[in-house]
Amino acid sequence: MTGSPATLLRRAVSPARHAGSPRTVLFVMCTGYFLVLLDVTIVNVALPSIGSGLGTDVGGLQWVVDGYALALAALMLTSGTAGDLYGHRRVVLAGLVVFGVGSLACGLAPDVPTLVAARVAQGVGAALLLPGTLAIISRAFPDHAARARAIGVWAGIGSLALPAGPLLGGALTDSLGWRAIFLLNVPIVLVALVWSAATVQESREERARRPDVPGLLLGSLLLLATTYAFIEGGRAGAGSPEVLASVVLAVLALPALAVAEIRRGDDAMLPVSLLRRPAFDAANVAAGIMNLGTLGTLFVLMLFLQSVQHRSALLAGAAVIPLFAPLAILAPLGGRITSRTGARLPAAAGLLVATAGLALLALAVPHASYLVLLPAFLLWGIGMGFLTPAVVAAAIAAVPAERSGLASAMNNTARQTGGAIGIAVAGAVAGQPADETRFVRGFHAVALGAAGLYTAAALLVLMLLPGALIPGGER
Repeated sequence: MTGSPATLLRRAVSPARHAGSPRTVLFVMCTGYFLVLLDVTIVNVALPSIGSGLGTDVGGLQWVVDGYALALAALMLTSGTAGDLYGHRRVVLAGLVVFGVGSLACGLAPDVPTLVAARVAQGVGAALLLPGTLAIISRAFPDHAARARAIGVWAGIGSLALPAGPLLGGALTDSLGWRAIFLLNVPIVLVALVWSAATVQESREERARRPDVPGLLLGSLLLLATTYAFIEGGRAGAGSPEVLASVVLAVLALPALAVAEIRRGDDAMLPVSLLRRPAFDAANVAAGIMNLGTLGTLFVLMLFLQSVQHRSALLAGAAVIPLFAPLAILAPLGGRITSRTGARLPAAAGLLVATAGLALLALAVPHASYLVLLPAFLLWGIGMGFLTPAVVAAAIAAVPAERSGLASAMNNTARQTGGAIGIAVAGAVAGQPADETRFVRGFHAVALGAAGLYTAAALLVLMLLPGALIPGGER
């Protein structure tokens, strides 16, 4: 990137010379959104190469993935509020700068601690960027019909990032090495930054809430301590002093967070009035379990495909396309079905179909053919394709219309939090791929555990989600 980070940030916050066309704004915002979601899946396929290149074990690889996920989960709600208060353009462009610098640092990292720190920086940039892209698109398309079409494009581009990640990551890792998956971001971010600074107009809310700093700090502490306990517990054992200390911190942070949010009322990062709505809670719990099971199992799956079945990074990435392609293809159909029938049945059906796919992974053994894995991937992906739009729609429908943005952000935070914890748990359960017998047994336990959680989530949504989408939910 040209110039220091401070110089780029000053350029980013300077006023746009002219407003770009709505389509230009949409394209640039979709570029940023695509990069954020791409980094959720592109890294998994490079994990064995990172491990061998930097000499780290599964615990170190967990931190490489979770460094990004933790920052994204912890800052998602606060960054949306910051955009309302300080301007969405300013926050989005600052996010691009941080994400680009973090990507460059990842690509040049000489060791695992540096790489993890750079991944955290990437996550901070992603958290600044993600909520604002949708807010800017909404402002660029004031007509309701045009806005709906634009948001559909935005969601579709995001869905394409999921199957693109493993395939692109595998190709880059095999041809240029794992560092290329991070360095690829740098020129794209630079173009998006300059183009956005020139064409996106500033927007902010007249009555924006102040950021909930106590909620942010306590929520981040709770998430970090919980993740640390699982990852380091898998490395050093549950009885190690560091793990016990992190458990104590998590236990103390949870009630402290509850008290802080109750005192702040409706201006809290996690408003208690929304959390008292059973349908809203069920949608967010289901969303968290969805990513906990999916990202946790995916973390172990990619190690299984490469370290146990000895596929190349490219072949491993291509192998999971049947998992992610249904999600990208069926999500629009799932959204239409949800709008007609309500979220309860599509969410429950999606969870149960995905359960069947996860359960079939118990048949995966070191010398199993791809035909054994394919039905598991297809069922898992088809279930996710119907589940994802249903839980998002259910969360938004459960709250008053004026709080729909916050509801969407909380649902996204639940997904990112579930994913971070899922990766920590899955790695601790599976252990090191070098111990092949234990690792495969752990892989099966992770997949079956995820299937069990999905079944429990299906029962939860059947009991608590309404049969139709009622805007505003229950009062």
